[in-house]
Amino acid sequence: MSELINNREHRKQVIKEILRDLHRGKSVEEVKPRFDAVAGDLAPAEISLIEQSLIDEGMDVTEIQNLCDVHAAVFKETLSEKPDEAVPQGHPLDIYRDENQALEKLIDEEINPLLAEFKAAPAERSAALAIQLAEKLNLLWDVDKHYSRKENLIFPFLEKYGITAPPKVMWGVDDEIRALLKDAKGLALNYRSANREQFIEKLEKTIEQVREMIFKESKILFPMLLETLSENDWLAVQNDSDQIGYCLIEPQLHWQPAGSKEEPSAAMTSRQDADYIKFATGVLTPKEIEHIFNHLPVDITFVDKDGIVKYFSTAKERIFHRTKTIIGRKVENCHPPASVHIVEQIAADLKSGKKDQESFWIRMGDKFVYIQYFAVRDDQGEFLGILEVTQNIQPLQQITGEKRIMD
Repeated sequence: MSELINNREHRKQVIKEILRDLHRGKSVEEVKPRFDAVAGDLAPAEISLIEQSLIDEGMDVTEIQNLCDVHAAVFKETLSEKPDEAVPQGHPLDIYRDENQALEKLIDEEINPLLAEFKAAPAERSAALAIQLAEKLNLLWDVDKHYSRKENLIFPFLEKYGITAPPKVMWGVDDEIRALLKDAKGLALNYRSANREQFIEKLEKTIEQVREMIFKESKILFPMLLETLSENDWLAVQNDSDQIGYCLIEPQLHWQPAGSKEEPSAAMTSRQDADYIKFATGVLTPKEIEHIFNHLPVDITFVDKDGIVKYFSTAKERIFHRTKTIIGRKVENCHPPASVHIVEQIAADLKSGKKDQESFWIRMGDKFVYIQYFAVRDDQGEFLGILEVTQNIQPLQQITGEKRIMD
């Protein structure tokens, strides 16, 4: 047994050194023979855990992210030979795999043939074909829901089990794909012959990156999830998936793990609802409090003094996705890596008292979104946490004149 452990540790050290060599600029061809010599029965999860150890030792997450495709190229031959582990139909992982198959089908049967036609077409047909490609890219944008479920439902469980670096790396790559896709769609919608080669290059890069992410999920992420998540974890993922939606498919089967328990019934919670909570200005039951918050014309989220997400309201038309898996999660882990430093600065300013509130406003399609952050303090000035309030103020900007209650 000790020999097995020593061999595994030796292999880990060799692979870490290979990744460092890639980081220093060596090519895939230079390091691959050394990798092949120690790969053996390398488990997919080991790759991500080795990358995590490099981050723990000081390598920046963005540097690992930049090397992600090179890593995949080195490991691809070994990982491709590993069969996918079967899961029950309707299982959340089964749905992720079906979505990836649908993405590959969209690329192979619709986007690539149209792109080939675009490349061969005379100039007078290029604009029309570019619009058709923009329509296909609209369909491809459905991948955003696939990534959002992964980031907001799956990653919190990996973090719970101490696997923090791989989610950060993969989320960063997801955002790169989103940016590529947006750029490609923009070039298609505003096609000019002068930008023809730029459009082709951007679209081909987008397709390549989507395919690479499918491979990374299938051969690295999914096996790691099967090794890590419990049936109850998967059930929680399934219960929240509908709130975000699905990519190109509509699941037909509902997975139910053996021996799982249903949520408590209303009868079981009625006794708790009967207990009033006293406030300085009145008394309310927990049920009344919950529904009051959910009927406010704003979205609210509360993060406590330690940076832990404690609550969010569930208005009928939320502006930003929220799922129950964020409860108990560090707020910085709920944002893409590129914006974490901004979130941390806002929190630090509010907690220190440098600011009492901060506001932002952005355009999101037909919405004009107003986002406010408030430092929550008690009567003695003790910091309790941060309240985020989000509202679509587009309808308010259109109000003119007066409307009295008698009207």
